[in-house]
Amino acid sequence: MKPGLCLSSRAVIYCLLMFNFRILHKDPETAGRAGVLSTPRGDIDTPVFMPVGTAGAVKAVPHEFLEKMKVQIILGNTYHLYLRPGTEVIARLGGLHKFIAWSGPILTDSGGFQVFSHRQLRKLNENGVEFKSHLDGSSHFISPEKSIEIQETLGSDIIMAFDECTPYPVTRKEAEASMLLSARWAARCRDAWTNRESQALFGIIQGGMYTDLRKSCVEIIGELDLPGVAMGGFSVGEPKEIMYELLESLSGYLPCEKPHYLMGVGTPADIVEAVSRGIDMFDCVLPTRNARNGMLFTWNGPLRIKNSVYSRDESPLDEKCRCPVCARYSRAYLRHLFISGEILSCTLNSLHNLYFYAALMKRIRKELRKGSFLSFSKKFLESYHEDN
Repeated sequence: MKPGLCLSSRAVIYCLLMFNFRILHKDPETAGRAGVLSTPRGDIDTPVFMPVGTAGAVKAVPHEFLEKMKVQIILGNTYHLYLRPGTEVIARLGGLHKFIAWSGPILTDSGGFQVFSHRQLRKLNENGVEFKSHLDGSSHFISPEKSIEIQETLGSDIIMAFDECTPYPVTRKEAEASMLLSARWAARCRDAWTNRESQALFGIIQGGMYTDLRKSCVEIIGELDLPGVAMGGFSVGEPKEIMYELLESLSGYLPCEKPHYLMGVGTPADIVEAVSRGIDMFDCVLPTRNARNGMLFTWNGPLRIKNSVYSRDESPLDEKCRCPVCARYSRAYLRHLFISGEILSCTLNSLHNLYFYAALMKRIRKELRKGSFLSFSKKFLESYHEDN
């Protein structure tokens, strides 16, 4: 690490005491690893899937249900919480944890992806992004410093550097310019990061689908010596094979002593594939979004509950699942709720999908600890059919 880019010795020691990532098991046949990420609000077993609570709520699922299924960490989003209810409101009510009544760890995305997804409403320059609210059209400006300020006010445990999410496809020149901008913004985020005693800042690797640009970004972000590293700019329309190849090429290049977070990914198959390539942390809206649209995950692949074949099916969603939905309700009833537009359908479907993801991550960690992850992953990917 270059002189001048270090945190103060006191800050480094304190941060290490509060945030500590320990690798407990390395898979002998893949780059997979099982570990523990310690935070001031509790330990997180990795690999971990983090349910998305964009506006401070995992859609349709009360927090007590998340606690019962032992969800270890949830996500909030800087962009959405900044617009509504507003940073000042949350601060007056005691911070994000108290406001949403969640005592466990929270990670907040910086807002970069949301600005990307509303790029028709934005103006981007070196200083940051000027954008119009998707709620009322009002004008706002977020810089790297502003993003950190908002996240520090929210009080989340893990905060993310403000970045530009590189779209797909783009030319190499465009990807490089975007990557370098995100890298400069990451340095500004590091300099603006003041609450180092209770918040860990993760840098984000960009570079589009160009391996050399991704590796260059790893080196640049590595110089900042942040507590964690995230892979951004995936699941933006690229073929999965490209994502897998890139993760494979970077698996031995990322700092091994720090947690690796793959942002916005993905399907159960994506997660298994990415774990084998050294990824420790995941988030995605799929479990709850797909639940609201009637797609339910099973150990054999997704099941579309609206299909008429389930109208008189008395069996549970998944015979292998131990969630309270599968223990009590039939496919026929769940189809009836969905077709009828009952609100309960969203809750039960989301509860099942999140339970499935939690069970999948628990199984992955178990197989990594046993040294049998490769065998498990092959069997899982052979039996899991995404086109069911």
